[in-house]
Amino acid sequence: MTLIKRTKAVALTRYLPADDPDAFLDTELPVTAPTGREVLVEVKAISVNPVDTKVRAPKDKVETTPRVLGWDASGVVVATGPEATLFQPGDEVYYAGDITRPGCNQHYHRVDERIVGHKPRSLTHAEAAALPLTTITAYEALFDRLGIDRDGADAGQSVLLIGGAGGVGSVAIQLAKRAGLTVIASASRPETIAWVQDMGADHTVNHHEDMVAQTRALGFHHVDHIAIFNDMRHWDTAVELIRPQGGIVSIDDTDLPMPMAGLKTKAASLHWEFMFARAMHQTADMIEQHRLLSFVAAEIDAGRLRTTVTEVLTPINTDTLRQAHQAIETGSAKGKIVLSGF
Repeated sequence: MTLIKRTKAVALTRYLPADDPDAFLDTELPVTAPTGREVLVEVKAISVNPVDTKVRAPKDKVETTPRVLGWDASGVVVATGPEATLFQPGDEVYYAGDITRPGCNQHYHRVDERIVGHKPRSLTHAEAAALPLTTITAYEALFDRLGIDRDGADAGQSVLLIGGAGGVGSVAIQLAKRAGLTVIASASRPETIAWVQDMGADHTVNHHEDMVAQTRALGFHHVDHIAIFNDMRHWDTAVELIRPQGGIVSIDDTDLPMPMAGLKTKAASLHWEFMFARAMHQTADMIEQHRLLSFVAAEIDAGRLRTTVTEVLTPINTDTLRQAHQAIETGSAKGKIVLSGF
């Protein structure tokens, strides 16, 4: 392989509104060879998530060197570190990466192989790039945090997914259905209601209206599991609807009050899901993300799960990245927005 010394990248030095012409800059950055268990990936496509907009949110901080965001990629391994064993040059991969390191909005990107999976063979890079962050989040929320059995031992139980039409919810619906659960997904617009139904939801409720009344009108006085995938304004609703000894999982940061009395008297549990935790803290089970991504790839290739991409923008540059950030910030996106090709 020819030594790669520079990479195209979309970066930032100031934290500005997405519509500011200086919010992003097209640049080139140095590339260093992978070390340890790293792989160097030629990035073919990326996806944009709410975490990108949160990290980019306006503040006074100025970066002395360009900072690259982006935590969803699909590409091809071009080099491996001396301790890497899971991949070889030429392997097609997909991954979300590590929020404590430079992101994947660059043509060549180094990442620890333990949080990388083999790309679904049946998907294009653009279709695969829509999946990693949301897939890891949904999988860990349902199976690692709530303890639902992945392979059907809890079939027949119910789950309420609040924020079902977003990227995480779209994957969670599919994973929950594969596990045999009855899925109630929240959505608020005709197009998002249709989307969650297409993903496999058994029932829908509107999270802008009384979800307790709506859920009980469906015949569920309590639900076995609840995942909050949008925001914690729905906390009281979740506490009211969770069954005694059930579990609630959330991915949302919040400074809102979270009264616990109702949770305590039900002996119900609260779990936090943060898919970067394993990489951030270098946990002993980091490789579980490699395993779950490879499992999901096999399920996609078998036709049991599918991609959640709804829009592909090209090429990867400041203009398309700005467009994607704005769509997420205005709440107009459903599924996932992908950028393809440098």
